Amino acid sequence: MQCPFCNHTDSRVLESRSAESGQSIRRRRECLECGRRFTTYERIEFVPIIVIKRDGSRESFDRSKLLRGIMTACGKTNVPQQQIEALVDDIEAELQLRSRREVSSSELGEAALQRLRQISEVAYVRFASVYRQFQGISDFVEELAHLQQSSPELPALVQR
Repeated sequence: MQCPFCNHTDSRVLESRSAESGQSIRRRRECLECGRRFTTYERIEFVPIIVIKRDGSRESFDRSKLLRGIMTACGKTNVPQQQIEALVDDIEAELQLRSRREVSSSELGEAALQRLRQISEVAYVRFASVYRQFQGISDFVEELAHLQQSSPELPALVQR
């Protein structure tokens, strides 16, 4: 590892510990030339996932984009940040385990909806309204009726 102060290439590791919920390793190092200390992070390098969008265009999977969308859906609910990040971690891990390196945006959206449904019905409906491009109240009513049918323990939310 190259020292950021003197550019010498030899250093020794003083301390190593898990960081970012086990997703990386933080290493405290000391340069053998100048004696100054610095920190490095070691991460697993994943094979890039390509998302095929509705219009057929392709872009690299962006974890932060998915996280932002789910955080917006969970806004002003009691869903803790840690649970939201775990949800995104779970989706990303599932994508990395696949043999295919491409995923459609609809598969990604459905994976998020499936997990949100278990966490918060409000966040589920918010996310669905953007993901499924709701055009009006009838779309909301339809989704709520579907949610109620598949969760019989819910009180009657929608009257037709």
